[in-house]
This record gives sequence, structure tokens and C-alpha cells, in this order.
Amino acid sequence: MSAGELLERSLAYTLGSVADVGSVGLGRETPCAPWDLRELLGHLDDSLDALYEGLAGARIGLFPHADRVCGFRARARAVLGAWAAGPPEDVLVGERPLDVRVMAAVGAVEITVHGWDVARACGQRRPIPDGLAAELLSVAQCVVGEEDRGVRFAEPVHVPSRAQPGVRLLGFLGRSS
Repeated sequence: MSAGELLERSLAYTLGSVADVGSVGLGRETPCAPWDLRELLGHLDDSLDALYEGLAGARIGLFPHADRVCGFRARARAVLGAWAAGPPEDVLVGERPLDVRVMAAVGAVEITVHGWDVARACGQRRPIPDGLAAELLSVAQCVVGEEDRGVRFAEPVHVPSRAQPGVRLLGFLGRSS
């Protein structure tokens, strides 16, 4: 699966998760401690902004935008439009170049797993589709190192080796499904 396909499928999955956000309180706890639902949605907005900046402008700023209103659908359309328009080969993150396919694949992991977090906070059971989860698990295993544990990611949660790919992905990133 290409990085663009991963990004598209992750956005589609997460759009389904955010659909019910209006029916619950934004102060609800999420599996992504210590963020509540409002903070998690803000983080998702920041992630989409960064992806858009990289795809449309070949550069990602190091500081999130100060004004934050949850417009996930509009941001998702903008990200997909920027990808369809033909992204640059490399993106500058600060002053460091990053292959745009790596940026898109890592973004897909972020979007999908936080989409699962949002669904859980809204009381939904939305398993990550097996094909998408298997691809994202490969990406996550390449980019999440031990030095990230306790800082950006929780310690892995043990899951049976025969568990569905989504359960393995979530466990690798420190979530219990």
C-alpha cells in the first residue's frame, strides 16, 4: 500500500470516529492519557496542520498554530487535496529533510491511532481494519524506539501473538483494546 493510500484510509477511519464527538462531552477521558477529548482533538488538528504544511509547502513549522478549532473534516480534505496535487519529494521539518512518503506514513499511524482513541472516548467500539492496521504496525515498528517510550508513547501492552493486527498495533503503542 502506498503512503498516499495509507493516509487516505487513516483519514477515512478517523472521520468515522469523530462523527459522534458532538454527542459526548469534550472533557471525557481518552485512552491517550493525560489528554481529554478536547485536547486530543486539538492534537489531531495540529497533526493535520503539520501534514498539510508538509504536503503543500514542503516545510513543517516546529510550533503548532495558536488558534485551534476542531475542523477535522475540512483539514482532512485539505490534506488529501495537497497529496493529490503532487507533494514534494522531501519536506523540511525545522531544518531537517524528511521523505514525504515517510511523513505521510507516520501521519497515517498518528491519525488512525488517535481516531481509535476518539472512538473509545465517545463510547464506540471501532476496530482498526486489519489491512490498514497491519501496514501501520510495520511503520510504527520502524519509527517508535525505546527512547520514545514514556515520552511520546506508553510502554507496549502485551497482546497474544495471534491477535488481530489492530490489537497488535494498539498494544505496540501502549493501548489496551
